[in-house]
Amino acid sequence: MITNDLFDDQNSCYQIDLPDADICLYPCFINADEADYFLKELMHHIKWSEHTISIYGQQHKVPRLSAWYADDGKSYEYSGFKSQGLPWSPLLLQLKSRIETVCNAKFNSVLVNRYRNGRDGVGWHADDEKELGTNPVIASLSFGQQRTFQLKHRSNKTLKKNLLLEHGSLLIMQGETQHHWLHQIAKSTREMDERINLTFRTVK
Repeated sequence: MITNDLFDDQNSCYQIDLPDADICLYPCFINADEADYFLKELMHHIKWSEHTISIYGQQHKVPRLSAWYADDGKSYEYSGFKSQGLPWSPLLLQLKSRIETVCNAKFNSVLVNRYRNGRDGVGWHADDEKELGTNPVIASLSFGQQRTFQLKHRSNKTLKKNLLLEHGSLLIMQGETQHHWLHQIAKSTREMDERINLTFRTVK
């Protein structure tokens, strides 16, 4: 079992000790009552889309719902889809502002993913699209069902790390992390509730 019991001060950011990476975790960036509120509001007010991808000529539904919000004129290509940003909502701007205060960064976009159950997930990847620049700051805010965030080093196959992303937690990846590490949220056969994840980023 993976736990965050080592984090005795839930209001602090804990540096994850990994080579070639700059990652820190706020286990309880947003308290439980507020997190419940944000989860409910996001579930009902985000303009969710369900994409399909073609694999060997066959169409498959992407195992999650998603939405892309951004400053005017910003577009972004991810997972083979090019999206024009939806206009920010007051709720998303509130969350962005709170995260910017601790990240020492300004974000102009957010990718919102909705994992409806354990059968939803996202495979191994890095947030290294050219639109994000050389060493992007990625701020990942999670609400709802806790899920395991898996990391593996691109070249040293012995280097792996699992982190539990809990309701209201904030994970920040920056520096050269995306050059050297891949990450995923694996599917599970376990019964799971819904999870919403917001990854704030800056598109050049």
